[in-house]
Amino acid sequence: MIAAVVVLIVIAFVLFIFAATGIKIVRPFQQGIVEQLGRYKGTVGPGLKLIIPVIQSITRVDMREQVVDVPPQEVITKDNVTVTVDAIIYYEPTDPQRLIYNVANFLMAITKLAQTNLRNVIGEMTLDDLFTSRDNVNVTMRQVLDDATDKWGVRVVRVEIQRIDPPIDVMNAMHEQMKAERTRRAVVLEAEGTREAAITRAEGERQAVILGAEAIRQKAILEAEGEAQAIQAVADAERYRLLTVADGEAEAVRSVYGAIHDGNPTPDLLAIKYLEALGTVADGRATKIFLPADLSATLGSLGAIAELFTGEAPDAGGESEAPPAPAEDPPQAD
Repeated sequence: MIAAVVVLIVIAFVLFIFAATGIKIVRPFQQGIVEQLGRYKGTVGPGLKLIIPVIQSITRVDMREQVVDVPPQEVITKDNVTVTVDAIIYYEPTDPQRLIYNVANFLMAITKLAQTNLRNVIGEMTLDDLFTSRDNVNVTMRQVLDDATDKWGVRVVRVEIQRIDPPIDVMNAMHEQMKAERTRRAVVLEAEGTREAAITRAEGERQAVILGAEAIRQKAILEAEGEAQAIQAVADAERYRLLTVADGEAEAVRSVYGAIHDGNPTPDLLAIKYLEALGTVADGRATKIFLPADLSATLGSLGAIAELFTGEAPDAGGESEAPPAPAEDPPQAD
């Protein structure tokens, strides 16, 4: 009885172990390759999977993006410079069946493939192009590796050149070249700054001269206009004064002559006024005095005045004889 119980316990334990061996769990980021008696049966997705122990087996394949660090290696550039290059490869499986059956050691295969293609790609570039064209190297390497690993069920996402180390002497020469280039740029920038400053200063001086000349011109114009307006105002005032004086004198003359005409002057009064006028003319600073040509009437008036003062009267029936008129031109008194 005890032996039977032991046998049953052993059988139950064996069945438990057998069942536990047939239960497999595939995680969400994995896919399973199911093989039956050494032959490919199918690909299963994530979840709980039951297989027949011993007869069937399942191989899990991680479908997440993976990273492969390519070991540093020495590569000779086109200009015969030996550099040490370190690269990183990012890939993701696309077909777990081909990844399992088409390549024995995928990590070693893609590492060696990357190293050989780095030699080919960098060997066609100079050192300067290598430093300035890393993106071109990355794109070229990704295309080459993606084409080569397509039959392995893998897609190369990107390739990154992590480090490029030239020899020490080349590095020192590059530092000297960079220093010289930066010194040249500094000198060029300083020269350009000095030139721009000189141009700006000259433009400012030119603008100042133009503005000064314009100010002087405007000042001269305004002064000329002011002087013209002042002269015009003075001339208008003088003209007004002359017109006023002339009007006053004309009015005075009209008043005098009106009074004379109203008083009905006699010839002897006119002769006396004539003599007073001659005296006034002769009293000036002129060296020559021109007497009027019609002197006979004046002399006749003088004779009449003389007779008036002497008390002699002309005959009643006749006229007083006038002195003879001079035959020559009127004399000139110096």
